[in-house]
Amino acid sequence: MCTSDLRSWPIFSLLEPEFVSQIHMVVVYGNLGNEALIVTRDKMVYALGNNIAGCLGTGDAHSTLYPKKVEVLCEKDIKTFAYGSGPHVLALTNEGEVYSWGHNGYCELGNGTCNQGLIPTQVNMPILGSGLGMKRIIDIACGSHHSVALTEDGEVYAWGQNNCGQVGSSISTNQGAPRQVNSNLAGKKVVYISCGQTSTMAVIENGEVYGWGYNGVGQLGIGNYVNQMTPCRVGSLIGTVIVKVACGYAHTLALTDEGKLYVWGGNSYGQLGIGSKTNLCNPIMLNHQVKHEMGRVSDIAALHYNHISAAVGEGGRVYMWGHCRGQSVTTPTATPFSNVHDALACYGSPSVMHKPLVLYLNEESSILDCLGTAFDDPLTSDLTIQVEGQCIHVHKAILKIRCPYFRTMFQNNWAENNQSIIEHDQFSYIVYKAFLKYLYTDVIDLPVEKAIELLDLANAYCESNLKKHCIRMIKRGITVANVAYLYSIAIEYNAEELEEFCFKFALNHMTAVTQTENFAKLDENTVKTFIIKAGKAGVFKT
Repeated sequence: MCTSDLRSWPIFSLLEPEFVSQIHMVVVYGNLGNEALIVTRDKMVYALGNNIAGCLGTGDAHSTLYPKKVEVLCEKDIKTFAYGSGPHVLALTNEGEVYSWGHNGYCELGNGTCNQGLIPTQVNMPILGSGLGMKRIIDIACGSHHSVALTEDGEVYAWGQNNCGQVGSSISTNQGAPRQVNSNLAGKKVVYISCGQTSTMAVIENGEVYGWGYNGVGQLGIGNYVNQMTPCRVGSLIGTVIVKVACGYAHTLALTDEGKLYVWGGNSYGQLGIGSKTNLCNPIMLNHQVKHEMGRVSDIAALHYNHISAAVGEGGRVYMWGHCRGQSVTTPTATPFSNVHDALACYGSPSVMHKPLVLYLNEESSILDCLGTAFDDPLTSDLTIQVEGQCIHVHKAILKIRCPYFRTMFQNNWAENNQSIIEHDQFSYIVYKAFLKYLYTDVIDLPVEKAIELLDLANAYCESNLKKHCIRMIKRGITVANVAYLYSIAIEYNAEELEEFCFKFALNHMTAVTQTENFAKLDENTVKTFIIKAGKAGVFKT
């Protein structure tokens, strides 16, 4: 991404170019998309816009067309923001502290009062058992008038409006301070949280999904339309491993570890993407209900401000459906965008962000653009690498700077021999070209199915960063059919992150995986180690 992304958001149109070049992160919010927070590279925090209910955190109720410092948050190392419709705002630091400000008519700031907050104030989270400090928060979410926080231990705390049970308390009064959401979540580790207007959803580390709060149009997915004051498991997803949920105003999207998409809840604008406007109180797999061209889904997005849905399909294309530009789009429709932020800016009403947008400097982007243009350019290159009879034009200096393998090669073998052409036959042309292009651009331009060969190359050339990129690619393509093979590859290349990911995926689909051809091909020692590890994880308990 580069700073040109800001052009999609009119609120930033008056910013000076010099100021824009220093921006690290932004978030646009508010009922009309007229408020914004900005974090610069030096960790200063600025706000601009209407300042409804003091939601800019600048210490007064005055609006501003130009960035104004939010003094309390400066140098706090902000990780992310979340916001409600009052609006009230939460800020999470990388140290795990939460700050709140803005509208507080329903105690959504968590400070024990209903008084509007003009200045960010730290939310007093519960104290650790040792009494040495507060719980460390790793994620935050907001509904219209309630707030939710996730601790590093997987505990969920909530506060604010509770007229429908959205903070997970059986007492329907507003909750003025953070309180742990227990009940059916007790003893479980939550890994993901999301909020609808007056509902909350949580994903457990084993892929289970729980919901609580308002359920008038089935947004909790529990098979009825009854509000839930405490967490209730989405029973029809038993056996399905969910890794992420995204809540709209009154609908929910859920992404599985196999890239499948489930939907449920309100559908008055076609936001479920099922080809009709019928509400659903039970999850349904989108591809089973209506054919679409998204393929394997890698990410999803929705937000409680509107009735819109977004998903990233194969090839990185963003698809949208629901209330788009005032129209009801009832099936997933491809957009021209590869960035969810750009798609929401174009189609959303109001045009607000589902999460903060992280930016990079124009200077960095222009250097990468120049290097990318230089790659495979015969007019400027001083070295040609031939693979499978095809030529790739590169520059010795860049290869020496970027890759220890080439640095050693040129120093040891090329000091006196000034060759301009070398032949290579260890890897395929498509993979080797993608590797060389990566050295110029930091981008891997390669089909997912070729990631294994690229991982082999990264391992042979001791390219640790490339290895990490390959692992991320492979993880996006894991299926029941190939996970055993990928597990063995991870062991072979000592890729511990991939090995653990494959192991957990296999545990979640144990019966199906053990019946695959690739599992049958595993060597005896690998199978033995796998079974012992699975036993320790409790898979064979009766």
